[in-house]
Amino acid sequence: MRTYIGIDVGTSGTKTALFSGGGELIASHTSEYPMYQPNNGWAEQDPLDWWNAVLDGIRAVGHYDGVRAIGLSGQMHGLVMLDGNGEVLRPAIIWCDQRTSKEAAQLTELIGAERLIRLTGNPAMTGFTAAKILWVRNNEPHIWERCRHILLPKDYIRYKLTGEFATEVSDASGMQLMDISARDWSGEILTKLQIDRALLPKMYESPDVTGVTLANVSALPAGIPVAGGAGDNAAAAIGCGITAEGKAFTTIGSSAVVYAVSDKPRIDVQGRVHALCASVPGKWTVMSCTQGAGLSLKWLRDLLPPTPLKEWGNAKAPLSEGGQGGSRLSYSQMDALAADVPIGAEKLIFLPYLMGERSPHPDADARGVFFGLSAIHGNAQIIRAVLEGVAYSQRECLDVFREMGVEVGDMTFTGGGSKSELWRQMLSDLYNCPVKTLSRDEGAALGAAMLAAQSVGDSVSPPTNSSEAVIPNRERSAEYEPYYQLYKSLYPVLRESYKSLAAL
Repeated sequence: MRTYIGIDVGTSGTKTALFSGGGELIASHTSEYPMYQPNNGWAEQDPLDWWNAVLDGIRAVGHYDGVRAIGLSGQMHGLVMLDGNGEVLRPAIIWCDQRTSKEAAQLTELIGAERLIRLTGNPAMTGFTAAKILWVRNNEPHIWERCRHILLPKDYIRYKLTGEFATEVSDASGMQLMDISARDWSGEILTKLQIDRALLPKMYESPDVTGVTLANVSALPAGIPVAGGAGDNAAAAIGCGITAEGKAFTTIGSSAVVYAVSDKPRIDVQGRVHALCASVPGKWTVMSCTQGAGLSLKWLRDLLPPTPLKEWGNAKAPLSEGGQGGSRLSYSQMDALAADVPIGAEKLIFLPYLMGERSPHPDADARGVFFGLSAIHGNAQIIRAVLEGVAYSQRECLDVFREMGVEVGDMTFTGGGSKSELWRQMLSDLYNCPVKTLSRDEGAALGAAMLAAQSVGDSVSPPTNSSEAVIPNRERSAEYEPYYQLYKSLYPVLRESYKSLAAL
């Protein structure tokens, strides 16, 4: 049987999965590793932890004789620096690191704000790779002097597997060093930033073969092709079948993403959403990223005290944590409680900016708000407000897409949040389009395996819909609208106050 391996280098762990040509998951293994925060706002990981996790995963999934190809995916925007011998020079600075505000300003000054957005599709971001490179050069010159190779997280794994320094367009376009329209490194940016092009890996399209496995570097035999792969969201799009204009997905995990495919580069000059190269050759993406989506619900769940079941009304779903003294609500219970609260949460609105915000308000100083809180509000109303606030934030991002001419009539909902029946209906009503889920949600690992198959002329079947799509209800859509418009009006009013708070 022909099989394909998808490797997804995530933030909390690496998933290695083996798939058949029919898209069935044969075996899967996830190895976890730590994130280090040596200073407030910093986030680092050891690339060798990723590599050891990959080795564990390859040993665990087995079935090597039939493996035709390997695909890679992973967390975007990370900075891996190697010396001339291919050895790691310092811990990787990963996507959620926030140390580079000065360097983001430096990047804007050197390139020009409008020119930077036109070339890279994005304003200068603290989380993106270019600012991290400048930070190392500014603050660790002894490391910079020894640097000979700059890689993204998944591309470090490629190097360890194949010995090749290579990347592909979807992940590389999140570095802010590319001209995304040309789908290649920008000579203009590299010149103005004084970054030698030789430091950067060779560029490929996502389904290209970028190398083959070396002998004696893992349990895999030598000579297995390794595809370009994709950044995590671009790979997830492949796994969801989002490969053509008009299709999009919303994923709600800790953060949330709305991701759509476009036949041409579509760039928001205000920088409210990201423009990147797609993992489909000749196509681009528009992508939003909101920081505190499922994280907001988890924060609330952890905040609510353990309480006996009898005090939670008609929330009949099984409790997630037992104990005679009481239990925390499960997410399904929170759903049940919120479902009994009318639209608008009894005039309570939540702004989900617990971790600052990226889309559609790129503002690291933004913070969460409950607006309209009164003595009438209890746990059920607060839960409903959080669910609605996250849904409003996704609608606001989709509105930007539509303003840019990216029409979406086919929406797939993935991630942990897609298990919520209430959230599914809420998004459908707010988006005013059908929302479907998948029969299997294997995420980026499946997309990576599908790209691996494509690289050798094969194919892996994508998952089918799990059931009929959720259809928007016109009456509910109309009922949500005034609350959504009020939600949208709050951030502009609070923007300067956020800055004042951050300065205290």
